[in-house]
Amino acid sequence: MSIEPRVLLAALSPERALSGSELARRLGVTRAAVWKQIEALRGLGAPIEAAAGRGYRLRFPFEPLAAAAIRAELDAVQRRRLGDLELHWQIDSTSSALLRAAAAGAPDLAVCVAETQSAGRGRRGRGWASPLGGNVYFSLLKRFERGMGALAGLSLVAGIALRRALADCGVAGAGLKWPNDVLVDGRKLAGVLVELGGEFLGPCFAVIGIGINVRLPQEFAFDPPPTDLARLCGDRPPSRNRLIGRLLARLIEALNGFVAGGFAAFRDEYARHDLLAGRAVRVQTAAGARSGIAEGVDGRGALRVRHGGELVVYDSAEVTVRGA
Repeated sequence: MSIEPRVLLAALSPERALSGSELARRLGVTRAAVWKQIEALRGLGAPIEAAAGRGYRLRFPFEPLAAAAIRAELDAVQRRRLGDLELHWQIDSTSSALLRAAAAGAPDLAVCVAETQSAGRGRRGRGWASPLGGNVYFSLLKRFERGMGALAGLSLVAGIALRRALADCGVAGAGLKWPNDVLVDGRKLAGVLVELGGEFLGPCFAVIGIGINVRLPQEFAFDPPPTDLARLCGDRPPSRNRLIGRLLARLIEALNGFVAGGFAAFRDEYARHDLLAGRAVRVQTAAGARSGIAEGVDGRGALRVRHGGELVVYDSAEVTVRGA
């Protein structure tokens, strides 16, 4: 007899450990079924601790995704405009799901969120670690009548919306690292990945994927080490549902401005939070690596870097801060 994963997680808490026998009795299953499901959940990164002689408990409270709580953060106009809002227990990737849905005719402002991903993606094909229930895995579909050439700077606008949403939830000090990272105190907190589809000359669409570290498991090792909201908020991170709702509201707001005025309408705000401006950086492209001084972004959102007496504009590159 199997156990629904959400039911088992709902039976656990951080306050008191429950033995396998007690869980089996409460859920009406065998102790072996409890053990099997707990091991499966821990394999997905669920915050379940096991101690011999005491049983199982959560390292922190588990807040399941809830559509009503997410929608509650939108105003009336945004709720009417919202397309499909899909919440998944496990999915390959929220962005992959929306790319498939977009090709099948999904409406503008469709949203996909998941508790965990089996194949989360970062920039340039990198994987995105996706432990169950601890972070935010979010993607939004936006359709455009114009062609792809008009979407320059979209990932930077998404970063601005993400920073606004974090501020709404009491997270201060977040900055933007071109082209798609949000950092606090030099450590990565969140990332943006924009993928395009449709016709080059229009109409086209963008899938805006965003991952936010809410609680990273201690056993996850990264280089360089990232940060998460638990560390930044004294082990009391904001509600994931509120965070997703504010993110959605801020994205819809920012996309309205982007459609009307392009990235140029956001250039000044980006400059106020640009973590690279004035810094010595190393730029890696297909042609090789060059060092220089970052000089902000242009009206299209491209990175400006001065290499000695030469000012070069980059639409796509890997950028690291020298000496960091």
